[in-house]
Amino acid sequence: MSIRYSVLRMGFAMIAATQANRWLGPFARGRGLILTLHHVRPRVPRDFAPNAILEITPDFLDQALHTLARSHDFVALGDIPQRLREPDGRPFVAVTFDDGYRDNAEFALPVLQRHGVPWTLFVTPGFADRSAQLWWLELEEAIRRLDHLEVEVGGSEPLSLSLPARSATEKATAFDQLYWQLRAGTEERLRAVVAELAQRTGVDGIEMVERLCLDWDGLRALSGKAGVSIGAHTMTHPMLAKHSRETARAEMYQSRETIERELGIDVRHFAYPVGDRGSAGPREFDMAAEAGFEVAVTTRPGHIFAEHAGHLQALPRVSLNGAFQTGAAVQALASGVPFLLWNRGRHLNVN
Repeated sequence: MSIRYSVLRMGFAMIAATQANRWLGPFARGRGLILTLHHVRPRVPRDFAPNAILEITPDFLDQALHTLARSHDFVALGDIPQRLREPDGRPFVAVTFDDGYRDNAEFALPVLQRHGVPWTLFVTPGFADRSAQLWWLELEEAIRRLDHLEVEVGGSEPLSLSLPARSATEKATAFDQLYWQLRAGTEERLRAVVAELAQRTGVDGIEMVERLCLDWDGLRALSGKAGVSIGAHTMTHPMLAKHSRETARAEMYQSRETIERELGIDVRHFAYPVGDRGSAGPREFDMAAEAGFEVAVTTRPGHIFAEHAGHLQALPRVSLNGAFQTGAAVQALASGVPFLLWNRGRHLNVN
């Protein structure tokens, strides 16, 4: 685990030990929160797993829902605008999953049904029809197969890396350095570098999507379950802010149209891929509103406050993170205390 995550873990434990969630909670806690999840599946121990932050176990999901139910109401994502119009009431939690993974139906659904929790799955049609790729997982698998990472890119975005990758520690360092350098540049360079590494190491991206993601038949079966709603997550999972208005608009509109055609449902909600400040900002928030999405969610961390009623296409979320699968972490996140510092005391982070 990185130093950053070790520090955060200690912070969660300190909040629990000092009961800061009780005495700071009234100042930090919003009207509610939206959880972000990706994978829910049994833990498979492995030394090199940089994307393990995106997965939690079914047992931890069960524990988290049980903990949250003591102090919060579980609501559907579409209920949030109404909850914000109501002056009083218990804090709420909305549960969301991104991308459309098979384990959501296999392992998460039974837990959510047992607790009677409604949830929204944000679907990327390119994963459902196997035309898009999980580049972050391809990058992990490519580095897993390498003993030495060599990347040389010329042109307007030069990139040069030569790093050992024999041990799990070396692989984690190589992944971290390359990942964040790629994230800092254009998506064209990112996808080109990952594609070259995948080809060099024999990583089959389409097979990976087939193995991990629900197809349209699976999504049709899931969308018919009680408590399940489906939202859009673009066609191919791009970081929208890195693309032209025309491209971003097409990704938004076409994803909704494709899902509605395939599943025979109305799609009213949207999640920005990656969803941080570098992936979605005011331009994208305005586009989501113009497209008619009633609610759109980011991955900017924070609680939902009354002021968000005027920014329903820029809602923050709270990650139920694989690095912090403890009761102390759930209580700290639900208290809002970690976000006091992160957002510098502001309720809104929409610029």
